[in-house]
Amino acid sequence: MEKYEKIRVVGRGAYGTVYLCVRLGDQKQVIIKQIPVEQMTKEERQVALNEAKVLAMLDHPNIIEYYENFLEDKALMIVMEYAEGGTVFEYLQQRGKALLEEQEVMHLFVQIILSLQHVHSKQILHRDLKTQNILLNKDRDVVKIGDFGISKVLSSKSKAFTVVGTPCYISPELCEGKPYNQKSDIWAVGCVLYELLSLKRAFEGANLPALVMKIMRGAVAPISDQYSEDLKKLLLNMLHLDPDKRPTVNQVIAEPIVIKALVKVYMEMGRVKCSTKLPRPSLRKTSDGKGGSRGNSSRASHRGSMASVVLDGSTGLAKVQPLSSIYCWGHGVTSPVRLPLPHSDTQITQVSTGRTQKAGVTKNGRLIIWESPSVGNDAMLPGATEQQIPTFVPRYLEGQSAVTIRHVSCGDMFTACLTDRGILMTFGSGAHGCLGHGNYHDVSQAKIVEALLGYEVDQVSCGQAHVMAVTNEHEVFAWGRGDNGRLGLNSQDPYASPQSVQVPDRHKIRSVFCGLDCSLLLTSKHKLLCCGSNRCNKLGLDLTSQSDATIEQIEHSWSLRQARSWPLPQLSIKSVAIGTSHSAIVTENGRCLTLGSDQFGQLGCQTANKLPRIACLPAVPQNSLIVDIACGDMFTVALTADGNMYSWGKGSRGRLGRPEENTGTPQRVTIPSDNPFNVISVSCSHGNTLIATKPLEESVESP
Repeated sequence: MEKYEKIRVVGRGAYGTVYLCVRLGDQKQVIIKQIPVEQMTKEERQVALNEAKVLAMLDHPNIIEYYENFLEDKALMIVMEYAEGGTVFEYLQQRGKALLEEQEVMHLFVQIILSLQHVHSKQILHRDLKTQNILLNKDRDVVKIGDFGISKVLSSKSKAFTVVGTPCYISPELCEGKPYNQKSDIWAVGCVLYELLSLKRAFEGANLPALVMKIMRGAVAPISDQYSEDLKKLLLNMLHLDPDKRPTVNQVIAEPIVIKALVKVYMEMGRVKCSTKLPRPSLRKTSDGKGGSRGNSSRASHRGSMASVVLDGSTGLAKVQPLSSIYCWGHGVTSPVRLPLPHSDTQITQVSTGRTQKAGVTKNGRLIIWESPSVGNDAMLPGATEQQIPTFVPRYLEGQSAVTIRHVSCGDMFTACLTDRGILMTFGSGAHGCLGHGNYHDVSQAKIVEALLGYEVDQVSCGQAHVMAVTNEHEVFAWGRGDNGRLGLNSQDPYASPQSVQVPDRHKIRSVFCGLDCSLLLTSKHKLLCCGSNRCNKLGLDLTSQSDATIEQIEHSWSLRQARSWPLPQLSIKSVAIGTSHSAIVTENGRCLTLGSDQFGQLGCQTANKLPRIACLPAVPQNSLIVDIACGDMFTVALTADGNMYSWGKGSRGRLGRPEENTGTPQRVTIPSDNPFNVISVSCSHGNTLIATKPLEESVESP
């Protein structure tokens, strides 16, 4: 809200508060609807978001313009055009008994019908047209249709069934519970036209049953004789009881009396100043978005996670021990490098890395991004002989201090993050439509994936060029590149907005994992469903047995299939990770299996003993139990229950966190730390690794 200044409250409704504000950049007055979506059910969120979604689809001088939306104080803020002249209802009330001239009636009516034509051309029903929702400009000569909160977008020429709208304007078919389409909007506009002509509502009753009876009879009081017969005939046609006999919006416009007024409006509308639409970033930078310790969220972090104090063995003096340490390696860095944190008491709970970005979620719900200003450093190029450690600078994600982030996933130059209320936000490169906003535009600040605001997203995973998300009701959505069938949509088509994935019967998805060109989904019964490229059988889709080699091969799957390579169907799987041509699986009992190509030793097995395309067991020292695993492009990193970390596979460019080259068996990664620790989160992407650790010892809170 730093770019807006509130002036006053201009309305309150079931879903929030409406403010008149000034946009500080150009001193333009705007309307901001504040909707507390964080506390709503998914159905309420869908209704609240609907107006922004519909307005974003519409672009017409007689429809209220939508500017942007963003999160502020755990509420969705929708910014739209301000109509200074108030509503048509208020205008008619102020006239008392002085009827409008027919010329003025037609001037307003033509603009209403033009806006409705634009709405219907987008296969949208307004469903709540009334004089209170029809606004005027300052001079009260330009109409602006607003309040699309309960509008419905029709996927075809089908009819809608839900009974919504203001009782005085609902059509007879709604009263009878019959399905309806655009003809119900025509009825409502007929009611508005009657109000313009008589300054009274067409249908009123002492109670709802009496009102319904009047609507069902369709009888209205005669209008004044000062109006032409053509206008009276048009009104009666729009208020015909039979929707099939009501005119369409195009038939209304074709009426001679309308065409005459239409020509005049077209001539005059050229003088209406229509501003260029502004960009629509979803979230705006807030006062503490640059990473300082200001704001409620940061104050909460000081109360909830104090740095621990330990004794220095050499001096016997107390020293502050950070609650988290972050390390990275790869891309030319051959041993773990510790990344800085904004504060010593910052506690990281989860990390994720992509090709270029590194991100972490704090315990109090902030998202930290580490950026390297040393882009183009020669030490980062292939063939460099002397390692130069890059400088990474941490910053808080701008514009999200008012929401609580609980999970982050990084793709190839884009990032997705989830709030504690299941709202998904994305930012970064819009290539391949991976941001899910219905276009291919880049977004610098986190923006809500509006198509999923009606759902509570439970988990999200980003591949290099596609994304999958699963909701708390086990619904799965996918978007981005579709080649190889990686989206599981039974096609190779790309999508720039979330698409529902058909999950085979009897399966409930609880988590998703995206790779380079494929996806793995874990069910509530700990089984694997897969789609995409099965290169080298990394998805386990080949039919294999314990004793024989591959019986039947599947190169790719465009829809979800259950993994069937032995022994996957018999396992209870806890988590999975996917590399370029291999994958790793951790079972509920801490057992680890790897599948796919072993060209660089990324399976961690004795190659001589491994049958082609068959799962194998990595040779983890002392048969340690695996608690977490991650796959890079040609290497693997595993965490064990005893607190150790092992890596294996291709070792060039520092992939394994040590100077050695290719290592076909797991070797321990040494982390430079003065105190014992546990690795709590690991992420690999391409040729780099990012981990988060916490102190192993019980700590004493600092005063």
